[in-house]
Amino acid sequence: MAFNFDESIDRRHSDSYKWQKYHDRDVIPLWVADTDFRSPPCIIEALHARVEHGVFGYGAPPAELAALFVERMLTRYQWRVKPEWLVFLPGLVSGLNLAVRALTQADSSVVIPAPIYPPFRAAARGAERGQRLAPMVLAEERWRVDLTAIEPEMDGSEQLLMLCNPHNPGGTVYRREELAQHLAFAQRHDLLVCSDEIHCDLLLEPGVAHIPFGSLGEVAEQRSITLMSPSKSFNIAGLGASLAIIPNARLRMKFIAQRSGIVPNVDVLAYVAATAAWRDGQPWLEEQLDYLRGNRDWLAARINTLPGLSMAAPEATYLAWIDAGRLGVDNPQRFFEQAGVGLSPGADFGDPRFVRLNFGCPRALLVQAVERMARAVQALG
Repeated sequence: MAFNFDESIDRRHSDSYKWQKYHDRDVIPLWVADTDFRSPPCIIEALHARVEHGVFGYGAPPAELAALFVERMLTRYQWRVKPEWLVFLPGLVSGLNLAVRALTQADSSVVIPAPIYPPFRAAARGAERGQRLAPMVLAEERWRVDLTAIEPEMDGSEQLLMLCNPHNPGGTVYRREELAQHLAFAQRHDLLVCSDEIHCDLLLEPGVAHIPFGSLGEVAEQRSITLMSPSKSFNIAGLGASLAIIPNARLRMKFIAQRSGIVPNVDVLAYVAATAAWRDGQPWLEEQLDYLRGNRDWLAARINTLPGLSMAAPEATYLAWIDAGRLGVDNPQRFFEQAGVGLSPGADFGDPRFVRLNFGCPRALLVQAVERMARAVQALG
């Protein structure tokens, strides 16, 4: 292995949002979705070179970055994306909020899978839009959204379908036929689609391929916004580089109009990091994926031996969605926090029976954390 993912990097005394939460307590933080891995050397070297230049004025999206992304879409997904379709953003969450505000009216509703990454529902709530929650159902060890379950509740106010692929927190990678069902649902109810695909590079299950929603064809292109970023894949979330792919010119103009004067441009160092990631970062990414697969496999095997806990191994992401409903405690997140492990509460995602665990860390730290969880569970008797 050319890169050392076992390296322990002390983040406790840095500006880490993840580690500062428990800076004065003996709690291992495995909650918010950034990894504890050093970013790829190619990114660090590119940032050093840019800092040495010494001038940090306003920046524009580099032509090289757009070209790299267009080539990436073509070679990975056979999707012919045009540079003019791209809108660069300082973070993917801003894209979720802009999509809701640009693509829906004040008296409309948004269709959202549940449980889901909390900013999805927060975007609808912040824009004062109604919500239709389509339940995620565990079937054959995969979390799948049941869109048909909410059709009896729909009243025609719905204007936007939100998709998370790969799914956070469930880790599902949607197959082509499942995406086709989403498209048919959107056509049947005349919905636009916003697809968050930030974890598309983090595929762990052999033989599983990511398929962008917009790549399904022109019909999908013309009614969708696709959000992507190198931030999760290359651990550069703090730099803030994301983009929206919006083929429909009318939707693109509405999206851009919503951001005007509110959402800032991307930082010049973020452009540098994103360019280096997509140009030179693939060898690092492949080794990270091998390491994450090992973490996932160890974690799933260990969690599923613990009484009261279960998890379906995620097909993608470095996030485990752990069912603690049979544990017999009122608040699983608080229970494990008291045992020295900081997890994300399932209530934030829509199901208080669960916790979400971030296994994007050195394996020794993961083992230490899970053994704390095991001792706590076993102490319940």
